[in-house]
Amino acid sequence: MTDPNPYSSAALAEAAEQGIKIAGFLCNWCSYGGADTAGVCRFKQPTDLRIVRIPCTGRMDPLFVAKSLIYGVDGVLVSGCHPKDCHYAVGNLYARRRLEMLKSFLSFMGIDARRFHYTWVSASEGQRWQQVVTEFSEQIHRLGANPGVRKQPGENLKPVGGQKEAPIP
Repeated sequence: MTDPNPYSSAALAEAAEQGIKIAGFLCNWCSYGGADTAGVCRFKQPTDLRIVRIPCTGRMDPLFVAKSLIYGVDGVLVSGCHPKDCHYAVGNLYARRRLEMLKSFLSFMGIDARRFHYTWVSASEGQRWQQVVTEFSEQIHRLGANPGVRKQPGENLKPVGGQKEAPIP
């Protein structure tokens, strides 16, 4: 039986045993500040999130998310500035359009769309950051480890529906 407290030593040991890996792509100007605020305020947060600081979510290539999930990362969280509050004016609006399109394609790639989430968190919203990352981490723990489509870069894709494997050019 699993411990209902996600921060207990038993739950942390189980997470380490499962090897859950969550990648977080955070906007330098807002969401990274929100994560920093949560840390400064000493809000309890899951330890399985690895943060990648990016200049703006508008500059984020959706392939970052797709490749992370294809190669077996268990979940990907993208977080940027609130709409109409972007440091670069409209970067987050471009990101929202691209990420919505990506989310609709994940199931076609054989990836559960619940493994991907994007949100908006400002630098002053440390408590909101803690809530978002905790809820997403709990969701990923419920889903379990991502089987991934490939195990390592350069390997062949896993066959889907009994089809023969085709080498990747």
